[in-house]
Amino acid sequence: MRAHQIMTKDVTTVTPHTSIQDAANIMLRCHLSGLPVVDDDGSLMGIVSESDFLRRVETGTARKRSTILQFFASAGKLANEFVHERGRKVEDVMTRDAITVSEQTPLSELVELMEKHGIKRLPVLSGKVLVGIVTRSNLLQAVASMAHDVPDPTADDDHIRNRIMRAVHAADWHPAGFQVTVRNGIVHLHGIIFDDHVRHATIVAAENISSVKEVHDHLCYVDTYSGFYVESPEDRKAAEPPEGMKAAS
Repeated sequence: MRAHQIMTKDVTTVTPHTSIQDAANIMLRCHLSGLPVVDDDGSLMGIVSESDFLRRVETGTARKRSTILQFFASAGKLANEFVHERGRKVEDVMTRDAITVSEQTPLSELVELMEKHGIKRLPVLSGKVLVGIVTRSNLLQAVASMAHDVPDPTADDDHIRNRIMRAVHAADWHPAGFQVTVRNGIVHLHGIIFDDHVRHATIVAAENISSVKEVHDHLCYVDTYSGFYVESPEDRKAAEPPEGMKAAS
């Protein structure tokens, strides 16, 4: 498997000039731990993640140095820390040298990069342009939907996946972080919904694609007011103990 077969294509992004507050609100609203930062042409400029908000003057977590450490720290380092702790825009706190991959990067290399650098996401580039992102969640989805005896997706599976992605993304109601995996015509849908009608619509959209044999629902419902998180009915049922074990308990 390669990056383009598991990546999320509908990527939520910000620009370098997005305010810190707006970026934080987007991450909270969309349940994301990081956001790619792109310019007007879609070229990747960096990544802003939860860790970039740890040292902020608003929360009283700005770095405190003893007088001795302050004396030995370089002016450049102290200036950078000041910007990071008090800057008002994403460009002030983002990681600029983001580790990236191409659409053809194999799964094994994706895992190695995440482990080696201790990161949760890898932007996928075509040239300099962001075309998707692979997160640890994408890897988990791939594992969950793939039996050990099932080969890599066929060309037809890729076509099915692409048609479903296009059909759903074309709709105004599509799930957040929508992702699809396909194995031998069997479809697994992943993402976050804020209205249960979207679940039905997404399943119908997938069922209407030719060559689809089965559709499995892994869409998670999130209540926009409480943040309450509910797995799909299919996943809840799968997690239930067998009837015999229920009776015993």
